[in-house]
Amino acid sequence: MAASTDQLLMRRALELARRGEGRVEPNPMVGAVVASPAGDVIAEGWHEQFGGPHAEAAALARAGAAARGGTLFVTLEPCCHHGKTPPCTAAILAAGIARVVVAAGDPFPAVAGGGIAALEAAGIPVEVGLLEAEARRLTAAFRMLVTEGRPWVIAKWAISLDGRLAAPAAGDRWISSPESLALVHELRGRVDGVLVGLGTALADDPLLTARPEGPRRATRIVLDGRARLPLASRLVGSARDWPLLVAVGPAAEPGRISALEAAGCEVWRGAEADPHQRLASLLGELGRRRFTNLLVEGGAAVFGSLFASGLVDEVHAFTAAKILGGQGDSLPVLPDPPPLEVEEVLHPGGDILVRGLVRGLVRRSAPATASAGRG
Repeated sequence: MAASTDQLLMRRALELARRGEGRVEPNPMVGAVVASPAGDVIAEGWHEQFGGPHAEAAALARAGAAARGGTLFVTLEPCCHHGKTPPCTAAILAAGIARVVVAAGDPFPAVAGGGIAALEAAGIPVEVGLLEAEARRLTAAFRMLVTEGRPWVIAKWAISLDGRLAAPAAGDRWISSPESLALVHELRGRVDGVLVGLGTALADDPLLTARPEGPRRATRIVLDGRARLPLASRLVGSARDWPLLVAVGPAAEPGRISALEAAGCEVWRGAEADPHQRLASLLGELGRRRFTNLLVEGGAAVFGSLFASGLVDEVHAFTAAKILGGQGDSLPVLPDPPPLEVEEVLHPGGDILVRGLVRGLVRRSAPATASAGRG
């Protein structure tokens, strides 16, 4: 099979993997293609939902007996352990696959090279690294959860042409176009949490829900050190219908905490008096809950804390074709601003949207917790 054909088939596997976005977390998005020795596609599969068959198993089941002697292209190393499903290596061996091409290894400790080793021990040639950068980007949030024990942090903001963050007092509740807002709601619908600071909650009285709903129901999170979130706010008023987590500090009054809990909110109590340290602890708690993607929507102080701590992984920055003058906050000035690797520039409804990565995806840390891996 020609190298160019291998690339085309792996790119197809990557396309298939993306179909699972928002549906498979905390598992990774994975795609697979079964091809004949001549390079013809026999069957395709992807991980469609958490707890369901993995991509390899789905593709092999569709291929049936035709898989024997063929090549399996898969975007992530096949698992070799029993989780919510049987090991994919066993399915590959049973199908009679003659060759396996893997885009990237799996960092989960129960796999971490073991899947490749098991196939090679059974006499199946395994090639690793085809379109690896694309595959690692696809699984970046999963890798963050496994290696660092925290969710992938996406910072989203909207600013005017003169660099001001949205200001409700300007007379126009939203500065972004309807097309930009639709993209934000779509993003909310595929993450595990949407986080804001108390200042944003007080100024905007937001709901922070996805409208229309997406494949995931993100927990809304408010950083509220002293538990001052008003019981009459729309966030608290909807807490029994849509999860709301209020993150408080040691100075929060017990009476205020009890009132929030009585209204249906979950209150997380951080032990650290320093809000920066408390925020880092909160991310660790969200990692223990297997949150994979966290969307942060403001405000300026929250962005400043996250950037200063090196905890932002991805940026979605909207610039609206409006001038607010002196109204609204501005983004914090960072003494050592991190580089941004721009991945995409869009123009929704006359706005400018820049999507990019704050830092590289290669992580060398030891795995933080085995519980964050594939199920």
